[in-house]
Amino acid sequence: MFEIDPMFKPILVAVVLATLWVIEAIAPMFRFKDGRLTHDTSNIALGVINAILAGLIFSGLVLGVTAWAAEQQFGLLHWLELGSPIELIIGLLVFDCWQYWWHRINHVIPFLWRFHAVHHSDAAMDASSAVRFHTVEILYSSAIRLLILPLIGLSIEHLLVYELILLPIILFHHSNIAIPAELDKVLRIFIVTPRIHWVHHSHIQQETDSNYSSLLSVWDRLFGSFRLRDDPQNIRLGLGDKFDQTQWNSLLGALKQPFNATLYKR
Repeated sequence: MFEIDPMFKPILVAVVLATLWVIEAIAPMFRFKDGRLTHDTSNIALGVINAILAGLIFSGLVLGVTAWAAEQQFGLLHWLELGSPIELIIGLLVFDCWQYWWHRINHVIPFLWRFHAVHHSDAAMDASSAVRFHTVEILYSSAIRLLILPLIGLSIEHLLVYELILLPIILFHHSNIAIPAELDKVLRIFIVTPRIHWVHHSHIQQETDSNYSSLLSVWDRLFGSFRLRDDPQNIRLGLGDKFDQTQWNSLLGALKQPFNATLYKR
């Protein structure tokens, strides 16, 4: 189909993250306490660790399962036998729908929520929060993907296209940018925007348990989990007082957080 330099993805993330970091300093929606550099460094360090670990463990396995599916003509896209452009569109839609449901499942099953809550416990959310995930969550999510990719019949090229579209949008909708309301309104017809995702990161559980989409906003509308706030500037981000303690804000604290049972009485 095509070839993409392996370094393109991390370079894209770095460039988008740096751009958003500057804009957040100029036009923030939320005014957080001092310590932005420490906060972002911790989040990015966790993201780098996860990326390296997932790459070492799963890159070869992803190549293997997608190649096997192609050789065996296994999976939805191979069974449909459509042309390449249509296969790409359908593949991205189905995979993005899977991402929605997998995210939603992580909010419902208590064991999974413990690890996913590390992402939600960031009370000073900005673009760096997009890469703040517990390493255990990254590992089991990557393992589940090894089953989903061949079931859909996604090729490695399809997956790369999806990730190159998804990553800038994820960084964008986590960002602390005072994007004009009218612009957000237009963008959210198609993609997840900050005003959608800020609600998902609210400390109010009913709001946290909404807006699960990653790329396309249609899934929340379709499956009844879409929610907006008229006063996004008043959203309290994070998971409440227990999680706002300084001890959970460091790299080590984030890694230790799921193993403190007293935090997880929802």
